[in-house]
Amino acid sequence: MARRAPFSRPPVLLVANAFGTWLSQALANLVKARGYRVHFVLTGRELLDQAPTLRPDVIVLDADLPDLDSVAVCRTLRQNRAAWNMPVIMITATPATKQQRLAALEAGAWDYLSVLLNPEELTLKVDAMARLKLEIDRALEESAVDPTSGLYTLRGLERRARELTSDAVRRRAALACVALGIGLDSKGDGAAVLPAAAAYAGLVLQVSGRTSDCVGRLGQGEFAVLAPGTAPQGAATMAQRLSRVLETAGPRPAGVPPLRVHAGYDAVANVHRTPVEPESLLEHAGTALHEARAGSGERIRAYRA
Repeated sequence: MARRAPFSRPPVLLVANAFGTWLSQALANLVKARGYRVHFVLTGRELLDQAPTLRPDVIVLDADLPDLDSVAVCRTLRQNRAAWNMPVIMITATPATKQQRLAALEAGAWDYLSVLLNPEELTLKVDAMARLKLEIDRALEESAVDPTSGLYTLRGLERRARELTSDAVRRRAALACVALGIGLDSKGDGAAVLPAAAAYAGLVLQVSGRTSDCVGRLGQGEFAVLAPGTAPQGAATMAQRLSRVLETAGPRPAGVPPLRVHAGYDAVANVHRTPVEPESLLEHAGTALHEARAGSGERIRAYRA
């Protein structure tokens, strides 16, 4: 196979293959040589459970899983906003029909192939999708706003923090940051529904915030709200209010259990009198959030230097 430019980072390939034949091993051998990290699962349930954690760059999905309908599995990934972030190639052990191919594409698959093709051809398709996925990731990392959710990215939050800090210095005004983290109030493994729960929480925060607030994503299930004109007491009140809204708002999407919310915040009453580095507000609020999540007491914490 011709040598191509190296990846910006090692791509992650997740293979859900019930028949576990020569194809899996041949594909694994070929892509590992190109720097991939490869993970295997045998069932659709394992795929749905592990995909949110592994965050694969490409999924190769057996069209004939032993436990779940593969088209339904692909549709669930899409509904959890994963199909755009995780390209899916569906594989059938028999010649693909037009109806099968259309059903798979409608469910969010990027391609539907027969294993009658050779491993080198499949590897080239995986390679092309992985390169596209990594390029999309790079573009999103540099973007200020996530086009899917409308939330600020981490880079966007940092940019807005600099802008809001400069404005607060000029106006001798207050500025706060509230960080919120969601957990799932369920006894089972919530990894499969966390993406849908996070999408729901992001929408609730956008609707519940003030027009002057900037809502963005800090990480998986974690959000930040930059709040201009908000002093420490106001930040505490905002953290309490948003936590309550996230836990009680409804109706929730089907399959998303009640949310359990922790929060952390940091605020400066007068940024002109008490200068603050813009990134510090985000960092401090995030630190307070992690302390709240790690502790067994109060679920809302102020940052303490």
